[in-house]
Amino acid sequence: MRIAVLLFAASAVLCGSDEVSAGARIFRSHCAECHGLQGEGGRGPNLTSGVFFHGSTDADLMRNISDGIPGTAMPGVFFSPVQVSHLIAYVRSLGRRADSQPPPGDRIRGGKLFREKGCIGCHLARGEGGFRGPDLSTIGSQRSVEHLRQAIRDPNATVLREYWVAKVTLENGATFAGFLRNEDTHTVQILDFAKGLTSLSKNDFRRFEIDKHSIMPPFEGRLNGNETNDLIAYLWSLQLERKPQ
Repeated sequence: MRIAVLLFAASAVLCGSDEVSAGARIFRSHCAECHGLQGEGGRGPNLTSGVFFHGSTDADLMRNISDGIPGTAMPGVFFSPVQVSHLIAYVRSLGRRADSQPPPGDRIRGGKLFREKGCIGCHLARGEGGFRGPDLSTIGSQRSVEHLRQAIRDPNATVLREYWVAKVTLENGATFAGFLRNEDTHTVQILDFAKGLTSLSKNDFRRFEIDKHSIMPPFEGRLNGNETNDLIAYLWSLQLERKPQ
């Protein structure tokens, strides 16, 4: 790793003014699927805040990109030191464009709305809630404000594969419905809403459907402008704790 860091430092000096553009091309092809096309977040954290929770130095970012981050979905991907320096330059440029100020709205009122509108019945937030939707405990670090707004208004705009709903009817008439977790030639594993994690043999299937729509209802028209801002302010406040430097 020490040799790699030295090579990275040398490559950073050699990079010209086009390094951000080069990094953007790498990002779009290798990183955007998880972090969003503009770094706004999705399966992976929002990168537009300029805050990196697993280390903010160039060496930290190089290690996270090259080796991955244990305990997270971030894999290690081989890039040359020059490619890594380009990618880091682009990621840092995202942070320089961002507005780090909290969004408008009252997060306390938003937290009450989160409960009153039934969100907590499906979403986990800081150890409380359901499992029928994504865990929102650190959603403020994963999604941009605009992404949060879109998800509230139109949940079908982006539905990750792990939230596709498998619906199964067996030959004996038994039915199952839940999030698709895995599928191979012979079996399907789903997180059934009533029965928990279940593995089913395809030989027993009478009917098998996959619904790629969100089970979350759209809140367009169900919240006024102030309520939407309050709910977004609450969700934005659910942040990862930053790693001490």
